[in-house]
Amino acid sequence: MAKQSSISWQAEEYISREHNIGWYFGLFGVGIALSALAIWIQSWTFLALIIVSIIAILISASRPPRKIQYTLDKDGLKEGDKLHAFEDFKAFGILKEDSHFSAVLIPKKRFGLSVKIYFPGDSGEAIVDALGARLPMEEVKLDFLDKIVNFLRI
Repeated sequence: MAKQSSISWQAEEYISREHNIGWYFGLFGVGIALSALAIWIQSWTFLALIIVSIIAILISASRPPRKIQYTLDKDGLKEGDKLHAFEDFKAFGILKEDSHFSAVLIPKKRFGLSVKIYFPGDSGEAIVDALGARLPMEEVKLDFLDKIVNFLRI
């Protein structure tokens, strides 16, 4: 980051996906089938979990993503008001999902959470150069949970 002291951009917190009527029918169909199974085996906590999960998915799917202000500087990545220090991460990688680009910061701690940030394609080179000046770059792939979320369009 010798050229610039900081880089700032704004991006959505996650990729927003369109849901057609078939998606909603599929969600309710799976919910009804799992609810029938829960009633048949008389597992009332499982039934409650299914109902709460369906409601949570509906709320999440209908909520538009927030725009977040990101800043990369010598201290780390600032995501809104939260600072992610470079010292907490061992490397970073770049993912391309459809037409969206994201950087994934890989934690040093074994069970630490990775940080995934989206960025516009026109700012990509500067962002990758700034991250590369502080962290080594590694190849990253979508994990199993990300593949399921993409498949289900959640």
